[in-house]
Amino acid sequence: MESTSCHRYLPVRSRREFLANSSLGFGGLALGHLLQKESLSAPVIAPPKPLAAKLPRQFAKAKSVVFIFLQGGASHVDTFDPKPELKRLDGKTPPADYVIKGLDFDRIRPSSARLMASSFPFRKYGESGLEISDLFANIGRHADDLAVIRSCYHKSFFHGPALNQVYSGAFLDGHPSVGAWVVYGLGCESDVLPAFMVMTDGSLRTNKNSFGSGFLPAVYQGTLVYTEGAPITNLNRPPRITENQQRRMLDQLSQWNQRHLESRPDDTRLSARIANYERAFRMQTAAPELIDLSSEPEHIRRTYALDDPITERFGRMCLLTRRMVERGVRFIQLTSTDWDGHGQCDKNHASNARKIDKPIAGLIADLKQRGLLESTLLVCTGEFGRSPAREGSRGRDHSPYGFSTWMAGGGIRGGKVVGATDELGYRAVEDRVHVHDLHATMLSLLGLDHKELTYYFQGRDMRLTDVGGENDLAPRLVRA
Repeated sequence: MESTSCHRYLPVRSRREFLANSSLGFGGLALGHLLQKESLSAPVIAPPKPLAAKLPRQFAKAKSVVFIFLQGGASHVDTFDPKPELKRLDGKTPPADYVIKGLDFDRIRPSSARLMASSFPFRKYGESGLEISDLFANIGRHADDLAVIRSCYHKSFFHGPALNQVYSGAFLDGHPSVGAWVVYGLGCESDVLPAFMVMTDGSLRTNKNSFGSGFLPAVYQGTLVYTEGAPITNLNRPPRITENQQRRMLDQLSQWNQRHLESRPDDTRLSARIANYERAFRMQTAAPELIDLSSEPEHIRRTYALDDPITERFGRMCLLTRRMVERGVRFIQLTSTDWDGHGQCDKNHASNARKIDKPIAGLIADLKQRGLLESTLLVCTGEFGRSPAREGSRGRDHSPYGFSTWMAGGGIRGGKVVGATDELGYRAVEDRVHVHDLHATMLSLLGLDHKELTYYFQGRDMRLTDVGGENDLAPRLVRA
């Protein structure tokens, strides 16, 4: 009779036993590796202190980021990318080999398109002679601190996907914003303020997509801060509740939430809620102190142009930004809205630049004077640029094929230009920098390797730069 110990039809009681008996146990080794990888790479519950400061994996030039976003798409040929050839051909048709895409994706033939030069002169600033439009004359005074990347590009022609691409590296909704990725990788140096704070001078067209956590744990999403009144909604406790009473309530809520979390370990909103309740309790003192500018001297208020009704709102945002940097906030996002210049692009841009030029220049000067610029990376961009062809009444259409971004601080060597668009400013043609490359550069300056900053989701390691980010500019931008 055949021994049952080696019978090939021996019934197995579990998957583990089957794998152990198959192929001398190599199947079990493979399963063990996969389970270990999943447990290490895909924590479904945020750690006890997910926002605690973490050491960067490599040498970091910057500790914090100020991300200035020109929502709507500022025209690069009117701001940071001078085009003398466009001025020479103003009002004429493009060369015969040019094809310019319109909003409806029909091709505008050279016979119908008319080129439009910038209404704003460009001047050379600083010892570097960096050329910047008169729209940003005050920022131009800091030209030797700026590195202008004139060859940014992507392929998202419409606002929604383009905004998602620049904010999160992906066309579709539901991906973490760049701020969420940075906080996930580095945490925050402040125990009493959010790690990721967002301010805007108007509406945020993409709502939470611009500062959401996507598939990362919810604790990493940004916090919207108001520059007037209560800085953060629902932060202050009702007057009839004392601090001790609130503390007891929070302790009881924490017990209930922890118990609730045990039965729903895959819901990161619960762990985020527990952490946020505690941080909010501490913020009740810190946030009002942060937004109270009464202690700032008059010369600082003038530096940020708070004495001008036109610049006062964005100036307040920039002054609050400096105070956030001082208090250890990791990522600060400032949005200037309404750069969508389909009609009267020159008037649109003149009005918007008037609001932000002095405040941003003031922020650079103040950070520099306080010794904070070297450790603070400033990035200014939009979702795309604008076409060199005229649209309607002196407007410009979208153009994601070539646009400008500038960086300052964070060890950046200023007075520098990277890349170029063609002679009319339509396509990036020299040293092209995709949005993924831009994100990889930002992470690199913060001491993070974009290929290693991953989160296991839907069966693979996801990252901000997806499968791109090969043109990391950090080695060429930083000081020797």
